[in-house]
Amino acid sequence: MESNIQPLDKVFLHLGPLSIKWYGVLIGLGVVLGLWLAIRESKRRGIPDDTFLDLILVALPSAIIGARIYYVLFEWSYYSKHVSEIPAIWHGGLAIHGGLIGAFIASYFFSKKRGISFWKLADIAAPSILVGQMLGRWGNFMNQEAHGGPVTRSFLESLHLPAWIINQMYIDGTYYHPTFLYESLWSLLGIIFLLILRRVNLRRGEMFLTYLIWYSVGRFFIEGLRTDSLMLTSTIRMAQFISVVIIILSIIILVYRRVKGLSNERYLDA
Repeated sequence: MESNIQPLDKVFLHLGPLSIKWYGVLIGLGVVLGLWLAIRESKRRGIPDDTFLDLILVALPSAIIGARIYYVLFEWSYYSKHVSEIPAIWHGGLAIHGGLIGAFIASYFFSKKRGISFWKLADIAAPSILVGQMLGRWGNFMNQEAHGGPVTRSFLESLHLPAWIINQMYIDGTYYHPTFLYESLWSLLGIIFLLILRRVNLRRGEMFLTYLIWYSVGRFFIEGLRTDSLMLTSTIRMAQFISVVIIILSIIILVYRRVKGLSNERYLDA
């Protein structure tokens, strides 16, 4: 049976010599849906319509650059000998944590220039970021990457997964953990949770900090199943270490802002 399994085509559309891959399509779809969600909510929160359109033009390239720099730094032993491949993001090698750092830095300076609270923008954008991460993992699925360790087909069938997902997890003669799916579902639950929290009317900044904690908790456990992790040391996975740091810092910032009265404004305040 396994000998007849063919992976899904990575290419969405051929345009002459150019190929548009599913990975790029799904990343783009995540950006568009996330942007729509943010714009829709920003209108309710009294922010000018074009704010997030302008922000995405700054944050998206910053995220891509940050994601690439982060990845290259932790794979420097390879890229120091293949410098010409550093810009070749089409060969893979984008780290989410690096992308988040790049986007957050760009967004901070954007908010200062526009005279809008960074925390207010971040709170509105939090569910949108998860939308992008959720769909982006399906791009990893199409590329048969970011998977976990070996498992049996019977294990995958016990998860009640459709055959097309199980078959796509068959790579070079072995079935693997669909960690892309675990993280995608965790992101979906996070989106629902954050949308519910909007009605709770948290203090400003706490939606975004909740997103950081939620994503990091899931990433910590899911990363432990993966086989392609960037390593901080021979035994410590970088993504797990960063996740723990983010969780601790987010809790400290949340408590500090409350104690110091820096978060008296509420999410639903005009």
